[in-house]
Parts: sequence; structure tokens; C-alpha cells
Amino acid sequence: MDRLRKKIRDIPDFPKPGIVFKDITPLVKDPAALRLAVHQLIHPFLGRDITAIAGMEARGFIFGSLVAWDLGLPFIPLRKPGKLPYDVQSVAYDLEYGSATLEAHIDAFDSNDRVLLIDDLLATGGTAKASCDLVEKLGAKVEAIAFVVELDFLEGREKLSNYEVHSLLHY
Repeated sequence: MDRLRKKIRDIPDFPKPGIVFKDITPLVKDPAALRLAVHQLIHPFLGRDITAIAGMEARGFIFGSLVAWDLGLPFIPLRKPGKLPYDVQSVAYDLEYGSATLEAHIDAFDSNDRVLLIDDLLATGGTAKASCDLVEKLGAKVEAIAFVVELDFLEGREKLSNYEVHSLLHY
């Protein structure tokens, strides 16, 4: 994991003063590191009955689509409002510095789908919990949630106590 940790860049005071942003762009720029991250995200779930991968906008699309491709499973994007062209279901939620909404097509999941949610970072858990709520609102089951980075001090995992959570790097 040290190899991946070296590819995460700290950006102080972004998006506002006092926040240290964990920048994953050096990781996705390095094909070997990206491949390693994807394989490490998948590893705990090999052999499980996962039927779909969902990723949260926007960086969850990067890792989620690669995980889906690697596993040969469908990828479902969970998007910001107004980005999907078909009928949607939505979930509103609070962030550490505002509020947001996620949407997915109403036919994104089947009732027997077992979904692995993927995102780059777990902070306060708001986006991940809303993603779980959206998947379940659409009738599927959240099998687990996987992150590249988890900011342990923000205790986002507590909001996800009903779910299996896997994170590659902890800060």
C-alpha cells in the first residue's frame, strides 16, 4: 500500500481553508498504480455474488468503471441532478459544507442485484450513505462499499455501520 500512498498528493486549503484535499490524480496518471488500486479494491470481493458496480460522481466513475470492466459486470453511474437523460430516482443528503443530490435511472438495477459501491474517498460518509439509500430505493441490495482512501478522523464509517466497508489507504 505504500506504493499507492506515495501517489496520493495533499493539497492544503482546498476546497476551503483548513481542509487538506487528498488528490488522486497522480495515482490515476500512473497505469501500474491504477491497476494495483483496482485489483486491491476488487480482491476482498472475488467469488462473491456481486451483480453490478455503482460509482458516485465523479471520481467514483474512474475506479468503479474499471472495477466493473475487470469483473465483467455492469457499471451504474450515480450522478448529480440533471445529468441523466431518462426517468430518475433521487436522494438528497447533507455534506460537510453544503447539501447535494444523487440520481440514478429508475431501471438502473434489478431487484435481485447485489451491488458493490465504489468511490475514491470516504470522508464524513454522507455521499456513501446517500448512495446506499439510492441503490436500496431502487430495489437492489448493497453488498459492500469500497474506497481508495478513508479519512478515519472524520468517522464516516459510522454512517455506514450497516454495510461492509473496505478501504485501501487510511489517513
